[in-house]
Amino acid sequence: MAKKTSNRASSASKDGATATVKKTPRAKSPGTKARSGSTSTTKKVSSSVELKPKTSKSKVLSPSSITSYPTAVKYLLNRPDFERMRVIRDLESFKLDRMRALLAGLGDPHEQVRTIHIAGTVGKGSTSAMVGAMLHECGYAVGSYTSPHLTDLRERVCIDGEMISHATFVVLMKKIAEVAEGLDFEPTFFEIMTALAFMYFAEEAVDIAVIEAGLGGRLDCTNVIKPEAIAITRIALDHERILGNTLVDIAREKAGIFKKDVPCLTFEQDPEVDAVFQNAAEECGAPLQIVNRDIEFSNRFCSTNELGPHTRVCLYTDLSRLEHLPVPLAGEHQAPNCGLALGLMDLLKRAGFKCPDDRLTSGLAKTRMIGRMQLAWKSPRILVDGAHNPESIGALMRCVGAHLPYDSMVCIFGCCQDKNVDEMLNRVNLGADKIIFTRAQGNPRAADPADLQRAFTERSGKMSQVADTIPEAIELASRAVSREDLICVTGSFYLVGETLKHLDKMR
Repeated sequence: MAKKTSNRASSASKDGATATVKKTPRAKSPGTKARSGSTSTTKKVSSSVELKPKTSKSKVLSPSSITSYPTAVKYLLNRPDFERMRVIRDLESFKLDRMRALLAGLGDPHEQVRTIHIAGTVGKGSTSAMVGAMLHECGYAVGSYTSPHLTDLRERVCIDGEMISHATFVVLMKKIAEVAEGLDFEPTFFEIMTALAFMYFAEEAVDIAVIEAGLGGRLDCTNVIKPEAIAITRIALDHERILGNTLVDIAREKAGIFKKDVPCLTFEQDPEVDAVFQNAAEECGAPLQIVNRDIEFSNRFCSTNELGPHTRVCLYTDLSRLEHLPVPLAGEHQAPNCGLALGLMDLLKRAGFKCPDDRLTSGLAKTRMIGRMQLAWKSPRILVDGAHNPESIGALMRCVGAHLPYDSMVCIFGCCQDKNVDEMLNRVNLGADKIIFTRAQGNPRAADPADLQRAFTERSGKMSQVADTIPEAIELASRAVSREDLICVTGSFYLVGETLKHLDKMR
């Protein structure tokens, strides 16, 4: 299938490359003086407030007001946003009939695009990026719909690594607003963004689109598609207030994306999770394969002069013989994600896509991601990573220890208050020599940095400080490190996104 000609406007690329810089970052206005040391006061990190989405349309902008990119974004941000709100499990707000009604008014663009659907707790972004890079190398026009974004809302909707243009975003948002006016419900932020992505991919006639589920799977508004293939990445405890309090509960929600006769792929996990997937696949008639059980797969950690420390994988099927491929993303935890990506490519071969092994190898090597193990500043070295739950924080600490030499590490940490904060702090404590607690100003769910410090000092004697803003935290960390040390910013995508924006201003 040849790559189609597109009329897309040129736009910034979603790329992980970072320019070499010479100057040291400094806050323009440090703001409130930092508070250091420990405290004996015990205070639990604030619990989340239960909010339901608004239903009144009185504050919603009219379609005629969408005349520019800023007004299109304003319209979108005025909708209920479950990424930013702490919500109860309100099933009325997650009915797929809502999404189907919105898409029907737009001409059902999701039915005009071939897709891959990826769900899971951790590894969705990495798996999606590797699949997209390999498909692009094979000559296909590839759409990608991901969440959340880091610095630009348009990162969520890309074709061949290029973000949707401002002009196209405005045109599509206005069309959606016109349809939304005639509905008897108020579409949410994520419903609108998902509809916009489907419209864009359909209008640009992409060959295939990689679609990430936003939250859960069964009731996620991306679950209106019948894809070519489905993959579920690792299941871990996250978003328990919405998805359930156990791995089994969460696995059931993720398995809700299985479809009759659509091949599904995952890898060996907790036996209870595997059983959930097996039962769900049998119930709906979905052929399920498990990497490293039904598909021959292996991985090993090694080091070479050319690549340094890295992981290599092998995957064998009757159609694919992929041997000793370097995983393009750092960390042994990326090996299963790479196995899933390669397994998905094998499934696409069976669906008629032409994906020779040599193109898969070269495409995989070109995978790039921003905000994941990204060295965003050279001196002092500042690493940013969007790890945002205990499992991903633990993987990050192991990855940094294996891949980056340093004398000591100062961690700038901030997270959402509805996460498993205690376990996240335990994992950060394993790698960091000092922690500076802060918060992303644009995150309404951010935990109070002072509360985080109190919780941390109850379990650790390590040095810690509190900074009111990210620029202040970077200034404090920069003063505390030498040439051989490392600053690591992690805890939430909000924190990483605002850090990258700040560093951009400092260049």
